[in-house]
Amino acid sequence: QIIKQVPVRYDLKTLHMPTYSAEKLISMEDVDWNDFLQRVCSLLDSTEKNTGATRSKLSLLYYLCTVAVHKEVASRLINSQLFPILIQQLRAAANWDIRAKVARVIGLLALHTSELGENVPVSEAVMLLTELIRENFRNSKLKQCLLPALGELLYLIASKEERREHPRECWVVPSAAYTVLMRCLREGVRLFHC
Repeated sequence: QIIKQVPVRYDLKTLHMPTYSAEKLISMEDVDWNDFLQRVCSLLDSTEKNTGATRSKLSLLYYLCTVAVHKEVASRLINSQLFPILIQQLRAAANWDIRAKVARVIGLLALHTSELGENVPVSEAVMLLTELIRENFRNSKLKQCLLPALGELLYLIASKEERREHPRECWVVPSAAYTVLMRCLREGVRLFHC
């Protein structure tokens, strides 16, 4: 059963950077794009652990959700240095709200991207999501947040590899991912993005 999404809203007051529209991001010159990306990455990568920093990260992740639904923006973001930082946040963030929103951003990027570079570490993201689902298998709320991202990544890998003669090594999918996915489906997990 798919649960309807709640609209995403970000708080401009907690974000310490401009929030450009997807159209503006698409039309940016490389220098401006790199500056924007650098600000996003440094805000996400911040190690501050106070409430304000957490709110700021969550707001940034909500903002990324709103622009990640545009194919060109999603393609630029997934093929940038942002994707490894998202994986790192998924692995290390102490706050599960942040991890859930990171998973949502990853899922949206995978769903909407039209290009996937050979060096994008999607296999690492698949392995990490699989581990997190396995470790938290009894927590249905977390599974509901993590499973859509895993499914979108698996579909992205399958659709991209279908168009190529040889699968890329960085896109290897561990069998555990399919096992976890099938186990969740057998148990009838209700899916939604957090």
